[in-house]
Amino acid sequence: MSWLHTWSGLLLGWLLYAVFFTGTLSYFLDEITDWMRPELHQSVPGPQTAALAVATMQKLAPDASTWTINLPGERQTAVEASWRKPGAAAGRAGNQRVQLDAGTGEVLHPRETRGGSFLYRFHFELYAMPRVWGRWIVGIATMFMFVAIISGVITHKKIFTEFFTFRPRKGQRSWLDAHNATAVLALPFHIIITFSGLLLLMFMLMPWGIDAVYNGDTQKYFAESRGCPAAGAGEREGGPRGGRAQAAEPAQLTAITPLMETAQARWPDRGVGSIVVQRPGTPGATIELREQGARALVRGGGERLLFDGVTGAPRTPPEARATSAAQAVSGAVMGIHLGRFADPAVRWLLFLSGLIGTVMAGSGMVLWVVKRLPERRKLGRTPRGHRLVEVLNIAAIGGLSVATAAYFWANRLVPVDIAQRADTEIRCFFAVWGLCLLHAMLRPHRRAWLEQLWIAAIAFAALPLLNAATGGVALPAAMLRGQWGIAGFDLVVLALAVLHGFAAWKLGASAALAAPQRNASGAGMRIPRPVAQSPEKQA
Repeated sequence: MSWLHTWSGLLLGWLLYAVFFTGTLSYFLDEITDWMRPELHQSVPGPQTAALAVATMQKLAPDASTWTINLPGERQTAVEASWRKPGAAAGRAGNQRVQLDAGTGEVLHPRETRGGSFLYRFHFELYAMPRVWGRWIVGIATMFMFVAIISGVITHKKIFTEFFTFRPRKGQRSWLDAHNATAVLALPFHIIITFSGLLLLMFMLMPWGIDAVYNGDTQKYFAESRGCPAAGAGEREGGPRGGRAQAAEPAQLTAITPLMETAQARWPDRGVGSIVVQRPGTPGATIELREQGARALVRGGGERLLFDGVTGAPRTPPEARATSAAQAVSGAVMGIHLGRFADPAVRWLLFLSGLIGTVMAGSGMVLWVVKRLPERRKLGRTPRGHRLVEVLNIAAIGGLSVATAAYFWANRLVPVDIAQRADTEIRCFFAVWGLCLLHAMLRPHRRAWLEQLWIAAIAFAALPLLNAATGGVALPAAMLRGQWGIAGFDLVVLALAVLHGFAAWKLGASAALAAPQRNASGAGMRIPRPVAQSPEKQA
């Protein structure tokens, strides 16, 4: 089990570290995306935000079949509006989107960026390869991770006792204590997040059940699992589902403010999160208000209110489709993995647990090198395999931090109007990561660690200043306005700066402490050969 734990953790450990690191950041996907669009930072919601958004949609898309208006909340600053025109393509391809100022209703034009979605997608699909390949690679790596966690628990018989033991400045013993402590501290999180990650990829990794029942028609399976109606089953009053009433006279949409007040009285703690208008401008229009930030494991678990779009009279919403036990389990697993149910406090707890898991993975890879230092001292040289692990450790851990900080810097330094701007930001991420690998190959082991950790610390620490200098809201102003998504990003990168700076300082201090000890013992010193002397001088 010890052998299995060591090699299952090492062989794909560098990829697993990247998956854990980017997945942890993805708990704040929306906040990262908002920070990377400073054009939205001046959007401050007010009591008329919903009315202004509806008025703008009446001008932008009067002939649309559906409007969806996502109002600002704890995780976004601006209004995100989308609409579908009659006959639009199915799925997301048929949607048109726009960002609106929450205070004025004006259309905003944020810079092109993938934002936090790049980190989220990289977390389970990697990049620059077919999605299926990326998901297979991450799925295999996740299975290795699951094996490493289970074998680690079996290997360390006193793992819970050792959690309360930490012996600093003891070399290999200190690294093992740190690895054990971070493994046990969030052990339930590590097991659940890894196993649920495998279940999310189950349809690809174990497709035989779907192939047998649906004869390989996966689209039909997913349509049924989501509860989509069969063709022609979605007819509603006024015409086909999502379409406009045929030959209907235009009708004025009712005022949204009284409906918002009704919903606010119903949900005093949360308020309204989104507005969905079906067939606007027709006698058959309906307005659906959805609860803000519903804390449900399964998507769509929040409460909804339905109103007549012309008179404003309450209407009985259609009865929700019954959820089977299998769908409930599947939805719950996905909700746990994505943190869909989490309020801000729980989301921070998930983020810290992910950060501990990242440290666990990184400390395990470093421990592999530290455990083999006595062997290298006996040999008097560094074997090529050991040197390869050293270089990959530096690039995977320190280099990924530098590359992530560079991604955020590129977001502000790359010109706003260049073509394929979002791809340019991502290319900067991988270019810097590649340079970190080259740097680790060319520099001595300890010096490479120190330099990359300090670069990451400085780059993260300067991001709040860069934000304020390039059109974003400064940290103090964001806190005063209650824009905690933007303020939270700045606070997190400052915490990452402190973490990397502390690691660099400790590494430098340990090197300075070890140098006198090596000199005192004669290790690493060249001992001069004795010079032949005359008998008189010898006497």
